[in-house]
Amino acid sequence: MQGIRDRTVTAIYIMLDVAFHGTHGNTVSATEIARRSGMARRGIEPVLQELSRSGLLSGVRGPRGGYRLGHPAREILLSDIHHAMRCDDSRPDRRNGPLFNAAIRPFLDRMGEFLDHEYRKITLDELVRQAESNGLSRPKAEAPVATFSI
Repeated sequence: MQGIRDRTVTAIYIMLDVAFHGTHGNTVSATEIARRSGMARRGIEPVLQELSRSGLLSGVRGPRGGYRLGHPAREILLSDIHHAMRCDDSRPDRRNGPLFNAAIRPFLDRMGEFLDHEYRKITLDELVRQAESNGLSRPKAEAPVATFSI
């Protein structure tokens, strides 16, 4: 059964945060995402790992490590993010009973189909532009660090 699941919403937020703050080749750390979102780092780690496994994020190791988008934001649809989180849908639904199966489950299935259709219309880049049009400013490019070697 599809729908807006907490993991999908968390994944969309994480992808938007990386797209918005990971400008000019900068990486975004899990700690920064957790701080800005108010979510616990340990809570977002499994989502970050799933997004990395799906290729939507690219992990960078090291002291200035973090995450970058795996593809340009204009190429990432919300449906891509939703599909990457589908592993959450594999758990059996504990709700059951004739009334639930006759009325609520068909409604939720229709809503899931509607959401999937709508997710296919919106790119991550569109969400970034919406955030900017609502007054949020993206980080400026950091000055390159000079390295001298002989």
